[in-house]
Amino acid sequence: MNPPLPARSRLTIPEYAMALAHVASLRSEDPYRKVGAVAFDFANRVIGTAYNGLAPGYDPDASFWTDRDARRKYMLHAEVNLCSLFTRGNVKLVACTTKPCTSCMQMLCAYGIKEVYYRDDYPESEACAIASRYGIQLVQLADYPLIVSEIDTQPVPR
Repeated sequence: MNPPLPARSRLTIPEYAMALAHVASLRSEDPYRKVGAVAFDFANRVIGTAYNGLAPGYDPDASFWTDRDARRKYMLHAEVNLCSLFTRGNVKLVACTTKPCTSCMQMLCAYGIKEVYYRDDYPESEACAIASRYGIQLVQLADYPLIVSEIDTQPVPR
């Protein structure tokens, strides 16, 4: 049996959320930008995970992926997919691997979410201004523990 871990080795809830969002991002089919998101309720339980991608059941041909600008309008953002899993007022926090775009931040506001964590910046987003206006805690959390494989104890690349 393994000995108990030291107290600080336990992830905080935002760090745990970010790690889950990272894992969700690995399911994205978008070769350019892989985004994952997770929602927690007020008891710090996972409500759901989501990632960016195409609508369920749509299977494009290979040429679809060659032109990023042409396909962008068809990609469903991770936050949109995530919000389809819950109702307003049931979510305490959302963690995303990329700062929400302006539209997604507006939607998170509409769902009453008061804490949003993200790893990677998205400079085109107005999320900071929206969060400030509506009193939402928007925090970049780029320094969280790496996922380590138990087999070789080497960090798994992000």
